[in-house]
Amino acid sequence: MAKDETLISAIGAVASNGMLGLAGWLPWDIPEELAYFEKTVAGAALVIGRLTYESMDVVPEDSFVVSRQADLVVRPGCSRVASVEEGLHRALATGKPVFVIGGASVYAAAWRYCHRFYLTRIERAFDGDSRFPESVQLSDWKVESETVRQLREYKSNTDVTCRFLIYQQINPLSLPETDCISVTG
Repeated sequence: MAKDETLISAIGAVASNGMLGLAGWLPWDIPEELAYFEKTVAGAALVIGRLTYESMDVVPEDSFVVSRQADLVVRPGCSRVASVEEGLHRALATGKPVFVIGGASVYAAAWRYCHRFYLTRIERAFDGDSRFPESVQLSDWKVESETVRQLREYKSNTDVTCRFLIYQQINPLSLPETDCISVTG
């Protein structure tokens, strides 16, 4: 990889029981964790699944929405892409940092190309309907940094331990060359 080549990162949060979503949003209400996410991805090009995209109130420009729905209408500055690989190619072409932000199927398809994974491990079980994919095996990744914080979870009005980890994949796969068909929204 060239020194100046943009790295691909992923970011997400997962409960101790593997849950990462509930009814199109997060199973928990931890404002500081959400603020960490927003600060980390600020100014980046995003690769995002359709359901995650539809759950967001604000979606920045240079967001690439992975969907098989050819007629999907997306917000100005966003583009529909047919695959995670196409989304990653187009995000890299922006010259911005690139973040994969979910959901589960997008993580499962993208993790092998990611150089870093910013993962918040929330040390409590939460009810949910979307689980972090078992195919994403971070056990072979190097932990670059870890910060542990006690944060208030507002649905239960209790404190919860959050471990903010940055994993590094030593040898991510190279993104396959594709004939990226321009799909605009």
